Amino acid sequence: MKMIIAIVQSKDSNRLRKAFASNHIQMTQLSTTGGFLREGNATFLIGVEDERVQEVLDIIKKNAKSREQYVTSQMHMDVEGGSAFPVNVQVGGATVFVMPVDQFHKF
Repeated sequence: MKMIIAIVQSKDSNRLRKAFASNHIQMTQLSTTGGFLREGNATFLIGVEDERVQEVLDIIKKNAKSREQYVTSQMHMDVEGGSAFPVNVQVGGATVFVMPVDQFHKF
């Protein structure tokens, strides 16, 4: 058995949750706000048998989209203290951890 932890942008969480449900994958979703872009994230906790790990990873990859976004960077102020300029960054996608489960209990 494996524990999959997937952190995705909130914009993708509804689509991802529906994809898990339609594939009969049980999960727990935790929502948070903040981060350096001040946008929300969703963390999915999924316990699956080893043979379903790739299926779960494929669903995450298909439904957690990365996108470009312009943000104002305070680190790029000019020498005279002028205004900052926008910087193009990649956001979204998914950060995923797959970990072995030592024990599983359901009380």
